[in-house]
Amino acid sequence: MSEQYESKKGWGIRWSAPAKLNLMLSITGRRDDGYHLLQTVFQLIDITDGLIFTESKDSSVHLKNPIAGVKAEDDLTVRAANILKTESGYKGGVCIEMEKNLPMGGGLGGGSSDAATVMVVLNKLWNLGLSKKRLIELGVQLGADVPVFVNGTSVWAEGVGEELTAITLPEAWYVVIKPECHVETGKIFSAKGLTRDSEPMIMADFNAGQIRNNCTEVVRGLYSEVDKALKELSAYGEARLTGTGACVFAQFDTEEEAKKVFDLLPSGREKYLTQGLASSPLQDEMSEVFNI
Repeated sequence: MSEQYESKKGWGIRWSAPAKLNLMLSITGRRDDGYHLLQTVFQLIDITDGLIFTESKDSSVHLKNPIAGVKAEDDLTVRAANILKTESGYKGGVCIEMEKNLPMGGGLGGGSSDAATVMVVLNKLWNLGLSKKRLIELGVQLGADVPVFVNGTSVWAEGVGEELTAITLPEAWYVVIKPECHVETGKIFSAKGLTRDSEPMIMADFNAGQIRNNCTEVVRGLYSEVDKALKELSAYGEARLTGTGACVFAQFDTEEEAKKVFDLLPSGREKYLTQGLASSPLQDEMSEVFNI
């Protein structure tokens, strides 16, 4: 047992919030409320944000280090904590400190992962006793990507992101480029040219190599930086967009192959060399601290 977990209370230590890649993204329809129906494969990867929770002396939820340009009440971590308070009637508060490593507007799920870590960890720290199923249901209120991070494994996802099915993905390494732009998800999903009626797939179709992302061409047309990054990375492998972007990635079988490409990319690029994960590091941390 490492020293940082000695108290087993879970307060004041770093909790992980991992990034994800969408290995495919198909839009099969749209509900009456405007939410799009999706099919996607979430691959968790080993780059993470970190969150530290300390008990508040009052009932408020606040951030120790707010993100510039984001109102506290709009921050997904604050909203996640307040949803738990509303659901459970918990009267206490919390101060959330964030170690932000994942880019905003990159399609790596950083904000959603942060929110999920808040829900999973505070559920235990506050002794709320909410089930994972209920946390997933609450997470949908914050965004389509939150349920997968609450669930904590790489999955096949459908619906608006809440219907999760286990999937076994091959071990892989990824090179990720973050173009110098911030893609607005709402702008992409409201674009006239977006395909919203793709034929539904089954998991076997993905395993056979169907890896389309319905958002790619719309994003390329609206953001020249993304188009440039896709062209740049395609010189070394099959370049794909994750989610609605802006990040693009290529998949490799070994760390050696991925590192070779990573080193060939310009040093001025915001780039990442990362490994795919079957499960979230948060799960291991929860197990170590709380023996669950």
